[in-house]
Amino acid sequence: MPGQNLPPPPEVPAKKSEPGSGRGALFVAAGILASRLMGLVRERVFAHYLGNAEAAAVFKAALRIPNFLQNLFGEGVLSGSFIPVYAQLLGQKNQEEADRLAGAIFGLMALATSLFVAAGMLATPLFVDAIAPGFEGESRALAIQLVRIVFPGTGLLVLSAWCLGILNSHRRFLLSYLAPVVWNLVLIGTLVVMGGRVGEERLAELLAYAVVAGSFLQFAVQVPSVMRLLGKFRPSLSVASESVRRVLRSFVPVVIGRGVVQISAYVDTAVASLLSERALSSLFYAQTIYLIPVSLFGMAVSAAELPEMSRATGGATEEVNAKLRERIEAGARRVAFFVVPSATAFLLLGDVVAATLLQTGRFTPADSRYVWYLLMGSAVGLVSATVGRLYSSAFYALKDPSTPLRFAIVRVGLGALMAWGLGLYLPEWLGLPRHLGAAFITVASGLVAWVEAFLLRRSLARRIGGHVGPPPGLLPKLWGAAAVAGVVALGVKAALTSLRGPMLGVAEEWGGSLLAPPALPSVVTFLAVVAPYGIIYFALTAAMGLPQAQAVFRRARRLLGR
Repeated sequence: MPGQNLPPPPEVPAKKSEPGSGRGALFVAAGILASRLMGLVRERVFAHYLGNAEAAAVFKAALRIPNFLQNLFGEGVLSGSFIPVYAQLLGQKNQEEADRLAGAIFGLMALATSLFVAAGMLATPLFVDAIAPGFEGESRALAIQLVRIVFPGTGLLVLSAWCLGILNSHRRFLLSYLAPVVWNLVLIGTLVVMGGRVGEERLAELLAYAVVAGSFLQFAVQVPSVMRLLGKFRPSLSVASESVRRVLRSFVPVVIGRGVVQISAYVDTAVASLLSERALSSLFYAQTIYLIPVSLFGMAVSAAELPEMSRATGGATEEVNAKLRERIEAGARRVAFFVVPSATAFLLLGDVVAATLLQTGRFTPADSRYVWYLLMGSAVGLVSATVGRLYSSAFYALKDPSTPLRFAIVRVGLGALMAWGLGLYLPEWLGLPRHLGAAFITVASGLVAWVEAFLLRRSLARRIGGHVGPPPGLLPKLWGAAAVAGVVALGVKAALTSLRGPMLGVAEEWGGSLLAPPALPSVVTFLAVVAPYGIIYFALTAAMGLPQAQAVFRRARRLLGR
C-alpha cells in the first residue's frame, strides 16, 4: 500500500520541551468558533432574504458542486499528505528541504487546480445533472450559471488550504482558521446591501461573485505570515526531492479517499433534490449547524494533534506507539466531553437551536422545526464522526493514508445505499410525509459514521497496540449526564411552550405541542433552555471527577474573580 513501504525516517527523539497540542487546539477552536459564528450570521442573513425559496436551494447546490475541488485538494488532503512530511522536516530542523517541499507543493497544486477549474467550468451542465437531478428548466439554467461563476473562487480556496498547512505545521493555528471570517463578511455584506433591492435570482448571482471575492481575500490575508515563515520560497513543479515524492505517494490515496467521501455528500444532495427544494435547502441549513461541534471539537483537536503526532514518529517503534496512544486518548477525551452534549442538544432541543440561529424573515417557525428533524438524524453519528477524524489523523501521522481510504470506501458505499433507500422510500413505508425523507438521509450518514469509526479504531489498535480511543466507561458517564440535563431542559421548554395556550395549526406539523416554538423571542428561549442544560451537564460531570469539567469550572471561577 502507498505510504506503508516507505523507508523509515531518521530517528529524531521527540523533545519534551516542545509545546503540546492543548494550546494549539485552543487556538484552532478559537479560530473555528469565530469563523462558525460568522457563518451562522451569514446563514441567518441568507435565510432572512431567501429562506427556502427556489433560488436558495439552487445557490446552495451550486456552491456544493465546485466545492468538490476544494475538498479534493484542500485542507483534508494536505492534512493527510503534506503536513505529516513537512512537520517532520521542521522537527528535524531541515528548513531548507522544508522550504523546497512547500514551493513544489504550491506549484503542483496551483497547476492541478487551474486545470480542474477549467475542466469544471466546461463540464458544469454534467455536474448539475449529476448532483441535483431534481433541477429542471430555469432552476437548472441558474445552477449552471452560478457554478461557472463560483469555480475560480474554489480554486483560490485550495491555495488558502496550502497556507493553512504551512501555518499549522509551524504551530500558528489561529490565523488560518480565522481567515474564513473574511469570506463570510463579503457574503454578508452582499446580502445586506443588495437583499430586498434585487430579485432572488439576481441576488443569488451577486452572491456567486461575492464567493470569488471572498475566496481571494481569504487566501490573501494568510500570505504575508506564510512568507515570513518560509524564508526561501520558490514555487516549482519539480518532483526530484524525496520529500516531494513522499507527499505525492500519500497524496494519491488521500485524494481518492476525499473524493470517495465527497460522493457520499453528493448522493445526499441528489436524494434531497428529488424530495423537494425545501428538503435540499434545509439539508444545507442543518449541515451548517451540525458542523459547528464537528469543527470546534473534532477538527480543532485533530488539526492540533496531527503536527505533534507527525513530529513524534521518528523514534523507536514502541516509543512512537506509546506517544500516539497517549495523544489519541487525550484527544478523544476532549472531543467526547463536548460532542456528547452537543448530540443530545440536537436530539432534544434542535428546534430551539434552529429557531435561534435561523428563524427570521422568510425562514418560518415551521422551517425551524423541519431543520430540527434533520438535526435529530445528525445526532446519531456526531460522536463517531468527530472521534473518527482523530483516528484518521493518527494514520496520516504514521504516513499511512491507505487504511483510512479503504474504510472511507466502505462508509460511502454503504451510506449511499442507505441514504437512497431510507430517504426516498422509508417515509412512505412508515406513512410519513415524503419531505421527512431528508431526516432519514442524516440518520443514514450517522449510522455509517459509526461503522467507519469502529473500523478505524480496530485497525489502529492492531497497528500501535493497547487501548485506542476514549477511556473505558467515559462515554456512558457523559451520555448519562447529558440525558439528565436534557430532561431538565425539556421541562423548561415545555413550560415555555405552555405559555402559548391553545396552538393553531399544530395538526399541520408532525408531532405534538413540544414541537411548537415557545412564544418568547428565540434568543430568550435559547438562553432559558440551554443555560440550565449546560450548567447541569458540567456540574454532573465535575461531580464524577472528570478533569475536563473541573477545568471548565476553574476557568469560570477565574473569570468571575476578575
